[in-house]
Formats: sequence, C-alpha cells, structure tokens
Amino acid sequence: MDLSPVTLAGRFVRLEPLAAGHLDGIWEVAQDASLWLFTVTRIAGRADVDAWFERVRAETERGSTLAFATVELGGGRVVGSTRFLNISERDLRVEIGGTFVGRPWQRTAVNTEAKYLMLRHAFERWGCVRVEFKTSLANLVSRQAIERLGAMEEGVLRRHTRLPDGSWRDTVYFSVLDTEWPRVRAALESRLAR
Repeated sequence: MDLSPVTLAGRFVRLEPLAAGHLDGIWEVAQDASLWLFTVTRIAGRADVDAWFERVRAETERGSTLAFATVELGGGRVVGSTRFLNISERDLRVEIGGTFVGRPWQRTAVNTEAKYLMLRHAFERWGCVRVEFKTSLANLVSRQAIERLGAMEEGVLRRHTRLPDGSWRDTVYFSVLDTEWPRVRAALESRLAR
C-alpha cells in the first residue's frame, strides 16, 4: 500500500491531501456545532481546528492516517474533510472515517463521490480486502449515509468510545469487502450518473 499523499478527483469533488492552506475553509465549515454532536472531536474555536490539524498531521507522518480536504468542484471551496484511518497493510484493511461535511453539501453527490473515490482507491489501488466505517449508534443520519453507500452493518460495540464530555458512545461498525466491491461500485456509479 503506497501511503503517499494523493489527490482523488471526480466530477463533483476533489479530495486533496490535507494541508495548512485548507484550514480557513475547514474552520468556516467546522463552526456548525451540529457536526460534532456524535464525534470524539470537538471544534469550538479556530484553535481547535489548528490542534486537530496537528494531530492529523502527526498521524499521517506515522503512516496511520491519510487525510484529505474535501473540495467541491463547482465552487472550488473546502466543504469538509475525510480520512483513511486505522490502516493495516498486513491485513489489507482500512477504515474510511473522520469525515465531516458542511450541512449544505450533506446528502449531495459531494459526499457520495468522495466515498466512491476512496473505496475505489482502497480496493483497486491498494488491493484492500476490507474497508470499514464506524459511527455512533445515536447518529441515525450518519448510519443511513453509510448504508446508502452499500456497506453492511456488522454490529454494535457497546461503550466503545469515550466522548469529550465523559459520556460513552456505542459504536456501529459497517464494512464493504472486496467481493462486494463490484456490486457497490456499480450502484454508486449509477447514483452518481443521475
């Protein structure tokens, strides 16, 4: 698996390697507090964005994360971020997560195509056999979005993750396997063509 920074581009979105130059756009989107209700990340001020960026940059240097800024091609603006996480070269497994997208671009082709590009990269470039997604059991919107991608729900890990306020999150796991990718790919391409 070549974990070098890469740009993934489609018709609606371009995933660019996350860089300091994206932070103003990230901050503009991140000010919507509803984005952080179910996440382990909390953004309340610009300093939080800078601290988040430094954590992600350090994870990238260690080879455990490959982070992107999500750029809408129509307007050329940064509308969020997403990452490959928990990269396991030995097991040919990766997680797609750490995703946030500004409310105006949710449930649009932007997020669907971003996930399509990442899934395609994982299966067709890296040769992964498994791509994972996870979200809070309480985050129905995120769960439905992952299901619309064609991922299969695998189960709930109870009291899996401690949130910044000290409460516990039950986490739902989903996956797409390499044997399922042709079907998932065809469905996503059909949706994006509409």
